[in-house]
Amino acid sequence: MKQAELLGKVIVAVRIRGKVGVRGTINETLDRLRLSNVNNCSLIKVNEPYLGMLKKCTNHIAYGEPNEELLQSLVEKFNLNTDPKAILSGKADMRELKEKMPMRLHPPRHGYHGKGIKQHFNKGGNVGYMGKDISLLVQRMV
Repeated sequence: MKQAELLGKVIVAVRIRGKVGVRGTINETLDRLRLSNVNNCSLIKVNEPYLGMLKKCTNHIAYGEPNEELLQSLVEKFNLNTDPKAILSGKADMRELKEKMPMRLHPPRHGYHGKGIKQHFNKGGNVGYMGKDISLLVQRMV
């Protein structure tokens, strides 16, 4: 999927890699995405500025479109008081959701699959754009 096709959609972004050795500008961008620590998760409604931030931090985060089951489990665990269908359709008030961000998750059960956290998803790793497969990763972390 091209980056431009993400415009207007709600995505889940999870910080995979830590703070050591990260350039200051990337660290600041991760803080603006509310992903200051490892295993933090944020729901983001994508627009042009967020696309640039996601592209800049793609070596440190995993992101993609969540499915309804994942959003239901996040709503239950973190008391988001919002319908998952409203989040997916973009009708939910994102300002209210931003107050609950970031959501602190556990490390994934049975670890990261594939080649680990240094390779991109399209090369068998766990960072970068994962598409619908982000739900499999985050579901193991909830």
